[in-house]
Amino acid sequence: MDFNMKKLASDAGIFFTRAVQFTEEKFGQAEKTELDAHFENLLARADSTKNWTEKILRQTEVLLQPNPSARVEEFLYEKLDRKVPSRVTNGELLAQYMAEAASELGPTTPYGKTLIKVAEAEKRLGAAERDFIHTASINFLTPLRNFLEGDWKTISKERRLLQNRRLDLDACKARLKKAKAAEAKATTVPDFQETRPRNYILSASASALWNDEVDKAEQELRVAQTEFDRQAEVTRLLLEGISSTHVNHLRCLHEFVESQTTYYAQCYRHMLDLQKQLGSSQGAIFPGTFVGTTEPASPPLSSTSPTTTAATMPVGPSVAGLAPPGEAALCLEEVTPPASGTRKARVLYDYEAADSSELALLADELITVYSLPGMDPDWLIGERGNKKGKVPVTYLELLS
Repeated sequence: MDFNMKKLASDAGIFFTRAVQFTEEKFGQAEKTELDAHFENLLARADSTKNWTEKILRQTEVLLQPNPSARVEEFLYEKLDRKVPSRVTNGELLAQYMAEAASELGPTTPYGKTLIKVAEAEKRLGAAERDFIHTASINFLTPLRNFLEGDWKTISKERRLLQNRRLDLDACKARLKKAKAAEAKATTVPDFQETRPRNYILSASASALWNDEVDKAEQELRVAQTEFDRQAEVTRLLLEGISSTHVNHLRCLHEFVESQTTYYAQCYRHMLDLQKQLGSSQGAIFPGTFVGTTEPASPPLSSTSPTTTAATMPVGPSVAGLAPPGEAALCLEEVTPPASGTRKARVLYDYEAADSSELALLADELITVYSLPGMDPDWLIGERGNKKGKVPVTYLELLS
């Protein structure tokens, strides 16, 4: 018990001394040991790394989970050291609603069939999103958290210890300075009369006392300087380790970009497949929409309907790249539009031609389109002035 009380009193004294030294430094009443420029640069770089790591971590969490309530819930589960429950993604939830709607509205109807196709695509998108979130959390977020909760806490602890060692060192310097000043004063300005031996003895005792005080302060200063230098070296090594942290975060950033690239490539592929499915089926659902559908889903209303005209148009030469097997392909310049069946179409999106057989398109421009027997129903022949080429049906809005 006595030992604990003594230690408590000693700790309280040290804390008070540091508080006095810190306060005097703030008011400019005490000198402060300055660190070298290299050390200050290491401290500044470490602080900058910590601050930006926190910002990048928080914003990446927002990117992966936009719902703030869900993020708070996941945070609480992590703090309680419990497994985060599985959560459906927005795409998977949308797919579920679409599938249920198709089941109730009729899965055999055109709307129901389309709902089912879109639901399957949204489900695949949701699964890809889930994989991306899982991969990004492991390869990117976890290393950033490990730095903030591990390495940075160690650095902060050693920096606080270095600050305490510096306060102790400066307090010892101030104490030694005061002791030397008092010793010099006792030596040069004695408080005695040479005719009074008693005062001479008292002055000599005071001088000896201050001399002992100076020796003690010098010893404490040497110890404080040694501890400060040792702690400064430990802290410096930790701060120089920030370079390794940057290398590790760079590798994690590359992995994050790789996973994000894979995710968006999967999304693009799924949506492109869905677009092709909807484009190929739209002509069967709306037989009057796309010219060139040789097998309409429903019989024509009259023999003069546009669909009948398009389906029974005269046989013309095949388009290059679209000719049936065994037939010679002609150049696009040799293809002549049919006598009937041409229509005007408005371009919905920009389209860049893949080769010379295709026609590049600009959004909102008007072109003339028509179909030829044997053509892929997803493509038409488009004309703009004296230029012609294949154009994808899904990029067009047929007007007349």
